[in-house]
Amino acid sequence: MSSAGGKRVLIILMGALGDVVRGLCLVDAIKSAWPDCRITWVVEPACSGLVKLHPRIDRVVVFDRKRGLAGVLALRRELRRESYDVTLDLQRHLKSGLFSRFSRAPRRIGFHRRDAKELNWLFNTERVAEHGERISKVDHYLEFLKPLGISRPERLTTGLEGITLARVSADWRAELVGPYVGVVLGSSWDTKDWPEDGYRALLEQLHTSGHRTAVLIGDSSRREMGERLAAGAPSSVKVINLAGKTSLEQLVAVLRDASVCVGPDSGPAHICGALGTRHVTLFGPTPAVRNAPRGSEDLAIVSAVGCSPCKRRACPGLGKLCMRLISPEAVLERIKAA
Repeated sequence: MSSAGGKRVLIILMGALGDVVRGLCLVDAIKSAWPDCRITWVVEPACSGLVKLHPRIDRVVVFDRKRGLAGVLALRRELRRESYDVTLDLQRHLKSGLFSRFSRAPRRIGFHRRDAKELNWLFNTERVAEHGERISKVDHYLEFLKPLGISRPERLTTGLEGITLARVSADWRAELVGPYVGVVLGSSWDTKDWPEDGYRALLEQLHTSGHRTAVLIGDSSRREMGERLAAGAPSSVKVINLAGKTSLEQLVAVLRDASVCVGPDSGPAHICGALGTRHVTLFGPTPAVRNAPRGSEDLAIVSAVGCSPCKRRACPGLGKLCMRLISPEAVLERIKAA
């Protein structure tokens, strides 16, 4: 094995966006302990742009899942172009375990058997301690530093802190002047989404929190929803609809400069956690103790429905009652607290 400074480290964390951004805190911690190490990150196309924004990641390997077996074989060839000393399997699924084995690293560190899925633990040589969902996912990722003999840093950084609107060239940049609230319109799970009526009522009352500008954020599937909300917004609030209009770098910049953001448990929420932007997070099907954005744990709003958190992508027949019962008034109070 190479010396401590020259270690070659492979990190496997392919998606979703929220998981990837939370895992970025490992990079600076490892590089600070081993300044001359080389870090390679395996990621899927949707999140590759975010990983490439980190200035201390030396190589990004993109796994194209849509290619099926051909994509798996291509990744195997790509990984075998370089020898690794240690692999950190942060994905905990069968495919990530297989990719960990492809690396041929003598040390392959993964999750504890009871925290992993799909026989993932069989592919790794070492495992971190079991934690279940008693700790946040960021803290769980940081457990991977212990087998490396690296202390947890006092201050966590993600490599995204320097990305501001000054780096973004877009027609709408000039509109983002003064304090604004970032309003995240959805997530990757249908069950996590707040109803459109909730957003509409929030915009109608937003001026009571002292904010006069709201920026709507979301992927292309939220574009029409954003247009409807912007068209029906009261004159007391200026609404800028950026849903479906931002690249990942632009999204990071918009979230970085917001005075506060609000929305469900989502990728943008965890980007806020990485940037230090306060985020009011609405929790229904997922547990807040596990998923509240770092630094905004006190702003989480947890549904009081007995079946929450069910951790299901599809509601088992209650019409997403957990999210519908979160009131705009409760959200406004958290925005004021932030």
